[in-house]
Amino acid sequence: MATLVLTAVGGLFGPVGAAIGAIAGQAIDRGVLFKPAAREGPRLTELAVQTSSYGTAIPKLFGTMRVAGSVIWATDLIEHRSKEGGGKGQPSTIGYSYTASFAVALSGRAILGVGRIWADGKLLRGAAGDFKTRTGFRLHLGGEDQGADPLIAAAEGIATAPAHRGIAYAVFEDMELGDFGNRIPSLTFEVMADAAPVAAGAIVAAAAAGTVAGADAVIALDGFAASGSARAVAEILAEAAGGWFAADGGALALRAGAAGDAVTLEDEGAHAGGGAMLRGERAIAAADSAPRVLALAYHDPARDYQAGIQRAERPGAGSREARIELPAAITAAAARQVAEAMLARAELDRERRTLSLGPGAMAVPPGARVRIAGEPGVWRVDRSTIEAMVVKLECVRIAPAAVAAEASGGRALPAPDLVAGTTLLHAFELPPLGETPAEVPQLAVAAAGSAAGWRGAALLLSTDGGARWEAAGPAALPAVLGTIAVPPGPAPAALADRANALEVALAHGGMTLADADAAALHAGANLAMAGGELIQFASAEPLGGARWRLSGLWRGRRGTEAAIGTQMAGDGFAMISAEALAVLPLSLSTIGATAMLTAQGPGDSEPASAEAPVTGLSVVPPSPVHLRFGPGTEGTELRWVRRSRAGWRWIDGADSPLGEESERYRVTIAPEGGEARVIETGVPAAAVTDAERESPCLVTVRQIGTHGVSAPASILLPPLGES
Repeated sequence: MATLVLTAVGGLFGPVGAAIGAIAGQAIDRGVLFKPAAREGPRLTELAVQTSSYGTAIPKLFGTMRVAGSVIWATDLIEHRSKEGGGKGQPSTIGYSYTASFAVALSGRAILGVGRIWADGKLLRGAAGDFKTRTGFRLHLGGEDQGADPLIAAAEGIATAPAHRGIAYAVFEDMELGDFGNRIPSLTFEVMADAAPVAAGAIVAAAAAGTVAGADAVIALDGFAASGSARAVAEILAEAAGGWFAADGGALALRAGAAGDAVTLEDEGAHAGGGAMLRGERAIAAADSAPRVLALAYHDPARDYQAGIQRAERPGAGSREARIELPAAITAAAARQVAEAMLARAELDRERRTLSLGPGAMAVPPGARVRIAGEPGVWRVDRSTIEAMVVKLECVRIAPAAVAAEASGGRALPAPDLVAGTTLLHAFELPPLGETPAEVPQLAVAAAGSAAGWRGAALLLSTDGGARWEAAGPAALPAVLGTIAVPPGPAPAALADRANALEVALAHGGMTLADADAAALHAGANLAMAGGELIQFASAEPLGGARWRLSGLWRGRRGTEAAIGTQMAGDGFAMISAEALAVLPLSLSTIGATAMLTAQGPGDSEPASAEAPVTGLSVVPPSPVHLRFGPGTEGTELRWVRRSRAGWRWIDGADSPLGEESERYRVTIAPEGGEARVIETGVPAAAVTDAERESPCLVTVRQIGTHGVSAPASILLPPLGES
């Protein structure tokens, strides 16, 4: 810094006194901008660690910067209780989740907005503005006219809630904490305070509140966090920019570089003992007075503003190393250039030239650029001393402009930033997929997002037409789902369908399907709900984008053959897997009702919804098969083969277990033009009289299960005498 020293100026008055007064008025001392006992400037670690201590300094942000901020208001954790399960024969599970509301101060001056937000190092908000965890987020930009946040006002009272005018802050309302160990995570924010990089001089002028009026420091910073005293901010920026402070009228100015007006001075010499004149005083400090290696710590925007270090090293003697922490966001190349320029200036500062001049030199203030007759380059006046009518100017050579440098910030491993999109929801009653029969209806919920970053959603369920809703827990892992583009058409369920194909449009291009061989299909691979039909496929052919053609079909799996051929374009498609399905047990009383579901994830402005009829598909036996007829003792004997909700895989070749409390069937015999007859039987057979066969006769068979009757199986008997 430039200083002025006045010693032994006796008997001076008039014009000389006026000159001294002018110089004193322009002097840069430590009484205005540079007060003693100033707080150190911010260290890089301070910008990365979130605080909540009372009295913590809030930095003034410039450009674009990543900061942690300070928690300035918070509620206690709020506990949410949910009950899952509890159907017939099943224990219920009580789940607990937690949310919190809090506010974080970001900047001591107004900002333009907030970009990405990190929570415990993971992205909470992506570059597209999407949140990865559901929360109510509001941003207050720090204007002098901003009002109190409505949540804080409701909690503290509108008369006592602070508006925090002039402070930019973010409010999180009921932020879900399950992803963060049920605690408020450590947050960092990408804050945009200015629309473009900001010159160091402009930052100094703003931080000094008008004390510094002008600047010609050309270094531009992508972002800067000004914290502490104005002196601390000015010193670190002047050092980084290679600048110094000089008087400019009644204010200060930040100067940098050799460009600009420079007066040429010739050393006039000073009287020594005996009347001799001394000229050309020069001092060169020891080599270790300047560092041999300088490390500059900074924030690298290319690495999500993580701290980086660039090192500069000079040849020659010396062993001292220096470290400078610059709380600014700059590129690796710019940081390398700054480090090399700072090291070069430190080496030049070892040489000091003192000029001995007459009283007229009092007009040359500290901080002025000068040329010295007979010396190359441009110098700056670092110190001015007046003693015995001799003005001594101590000068330091100004370093030439730094050459652009190339540098690498190291390998960047940014947090994944996948857009979640909106929630997509499919719901359907699911036949039992295991070997144990279900005791209550099973509602399957498959959910995913319209983009690959979807992580989950909270479910609400109603089985009474929307009159009452209850929490149904979270959705499962993202499912592979979409819609039917081209339906597969009708086909028998007992044979592999090699004639038809199913085309589906998946939710986004990140979803994929795969082939499966016969062994994998027998083990249950590639099972999907297409419309109301459970279907398996052997081959999955990508058609471009998110569209796929599925062939080698196994149709009507697990008793869903009644839905074969009923699909339409636009019907839902969802792959079946234990990890990607949330299975909600319902009460038996819901059979015949419609289950209504909503799901809301972080990316949803409105919840997604779906409906599914509860038919009892998961608790009633499948319909009988292989209906056939022939002569009997009492007319025509009709026989069939029962199926079971248990023992689907039929491993040992023996008859499958009954799976119901008893074996019962309901048979409806309806001759054309006659009255229908309904009988119940405990064996897989029934008799049709000759009279009932005088005209075509439709026979329908349903198995009576513990919790309801199966879907019908039908056969049309021709009149007697017709084949």
